[in-house]
Amino acid sequence: MHVPDGFFNAVTSVSAGVVAAAGVAVCLRGARRELDDRTAPMAGLVAAFIFAVQMLNFPVAAGTSGHLMGGALAAILVGPYTGVLCMAVVLLVQGVFFADGGLTALGVNVTIMGLVTVLVGWGVFRLVVGLARGKVVVAAFLGALISVPAAALVFTLLFAVGGTAPIEVGAVAAAMGGVHVLIGVGEAVITALTVGAVLAVRPDLVYGARGLSKPLVLRGAESGSTVDGSTVDGSTVDGSTVDGSTVGEPQPVAAARGALKPFLLGGVGVTLVLAGVVSFFASGDPDGLEAVAENKGFGDQAADHLFGTWALADYGDVGGIPVGVAGIIGVGLVLLIAGAVGYAARGRGKSSDQVKV
Repeated sequence: MHVPDGFFNAVTSVSAGVVAAAGVAVCLRGARRELDDRTAPMAGLVAAFIFAVQMLNFPVAAGTSGHLMGGALAAILVGPYTGVLCMAVVLLVQGVFFADGGLTALGVNVTIMGLVTVLVGWGVFRLVVGLARGKVVVAAFLGALISVPAAALVFTLLFAVGGTAPIEVGAVAAAMGGVHVLIGVGEAVITALTVGAVLAVRPDLVYGARGLSKPLVLRGAESGSTVDGSTVDGSTVDGSTVDGSTVGEPQPVAAARGALKPFLLGGVGVTLVLAGVVSFFASGDPDGLEAVAENKGFGDQAADHLFGTWALADYGDVGGIPVGVAGIIGVGLVLLIAGAVGYAARGRGKSSDQVKV
């Protein structure tokens, strides 16, 4: 749902830009509480992954496609403040280098696809985690599902206020909401699978899983009692306490903090495969916003992109660059910029040594 130039008047574009800039400024400060020297590289990886998956449009209805927005996914993996920063970097690189999303509409895109999806996705995620007793994957699915139509409805309201063409708000809201519910299902599946995969390998790197706890369950034999498979200080199994704590009490468990480099390299490898290979098989149908704009008569308001003649525009199509090559270039740009932002925004002298599982 990348908004092009020409859809919004100057006042709305500038106002959205101010909101987006203020939101990013707040998140630069807030990210200090989410990132440290160890987890800062995750900002670059998550942003690059979202860039790659956004290239993979999937069909949702006859002649219409959708793609991941990624706000909920970013918030769950690296935290809501850092998630907004990741989304802002992705949208900036897409708008400047790939002519995907207008330059004058950058503030609108950051507001809708960054702030709204992160706030709604994270809010629903936290609510569901609380109600569902820490079921992170279920919460991730629902947070992502609801974030997409929420962003679509915010776009409709903004367009009704400052759009460059008259619309029937009810009809456009119904059309945008309907198609983006379908896109939201795809978003939810991708988000749940990704969060579940990271939880299975490195649960300590999932920000949304921090602080969760469940009762200790002792298994095994003599030395090295386990807590759902985790060794606890070599304590014996046949006692009723572990380090003085009654069996069954929620206890913090040291995070599985193996070397971070293999995980990051593996994540980058997966991201490059998605952008460099899988992108060739993405749907070529217009996405939800494009389809609704054409059907409701305001698609012609889209203006030519200032950088629309650049070689990488339209993901290499303008310059005859294979989409996979363009995708790899984009992944590299996002990885470097978002990684640098993550390091700049990280908190000094703090480390998340433990999580509760």
